[in-house]
Amino acid sequence: MVKGKNLLPWLLLGVFALSRLPGMLPENFSAAYALAFCGGLYLSRRLAWTVPLGVLLGTDLLLNLLYYHHPVLDGYMALKTLAFVGIVALGRLFKPGMAWWKLLGGGLLGALLFYLATNFASWLYDPGYPKTLAGLWQALTTGLPGYPPTWTFFRNTMMSGGLFTALFVGSMKLNEAPESNEEPEASAEEEEAEAPDRAKA
Repeated sequence: MVKGKNLLPWLLLGVFALSRLPGMLPENFSAAYALAFCGGLYLSRRLAWTVPLGVLLGTDLLLNLLYYHHPVLDGYMALKTLAFVGIVALGRLFKPGMAWWKLLGGGLLGALLFYLATNFASWLYDPGYPKTLAGLWQALTTGLPGYPPTWTFFRNTMMSGGLFTALFVGSMKLNEAPESNEEPEASAEEEEAEAPDRAKA
């Protein structure tokens, strides 16, 4: 697991950086949700927070400033950041040794958390939505006229959350198998080396 854990932060960063390039992937189809969940799951306590959240905040600031020309910091971004904090915290509740399907479920739960939080933020801050329960339901399902319905963003969020979580968790599970197989061989070699000493005794 040591080699895999050392490689994982760079793998997560590389995949995430590619997924953030504008136009690279469909709207809301991102490695970000899996990055936050798997960071909380596999990385040490300090890295679990600094790697995913640092990259998310850094890329958001650059994209808002240089590409989208949105305010660098606003209420929507604050709520979105809190959603990622929640996903990292969710990852900390899971254990790497859990079954693959349970970890996949955790990644999907994190993606669902992100969708609900960000669409709630859109309803809260976008003047196009009435500040009623009907307006909140509109933000979660159909969205604003003239834009793709938000249920398509939900679909992309869940698909990408599941796909990238499956890839990250699967790579770690595959990495565990060869390294665990090396341990019995090492112990057998040690027994052979100790055999002459026992014979002398």
